[in-house]
Amino acid sequence: MFDEDTMTKHSLIPALAFALLAAPAFAGDAAKGESDFKKCKACHSIVADDGTAIVKGGKVGPNLYGVIGRQIGSLEGFNYGDSIKAAGADGSVWDEASLAVYVADPTAWLKEKTGDAKAKSKMAFKLTSGGEDMAAYLASVKPAQ
Repeated sequence: MFDEDTMTKHSLIPALAFALLAAPAFAGDAAKGESDFKKCKACHSIVADDGTAIVKGGKVGPNLYGVIGRQIGSLEGFNYGDSIKAAGADGSVWDEASLAVYVADPTAWLKEKTGDAKAKSKMAFKLTSGGEDMAAYLASVKPAQ
């Protein structure tokens, strides 16, 4: 027979296994993403709220400082396309998983997110690999909590 301690331990194993399986499996490498950001800086910069340039870059795309956790298509002062504004109209925010998929094929992601077969992205570049790393890096450049 099992004693009470053994029963408690055995009942926790399925609960812990379920919690681990239910948790999102997302493991990007922020250092690799930082290195890969050179592909993005022709259009994007990363500038802190106080004006400190973390990565000097172009202004064709929005500033990506604090993008993870930001409502999609909502950076004040940036002229977003209609499709990306529609994607964020329901209050959706960027998380690492959605950003990783978006950078792989922005137009396909917008079509899926909005349900609009005519949706398109102004972002012509596709990051066919390393999206998880880029998302992890961008998650690391944000205001202190």
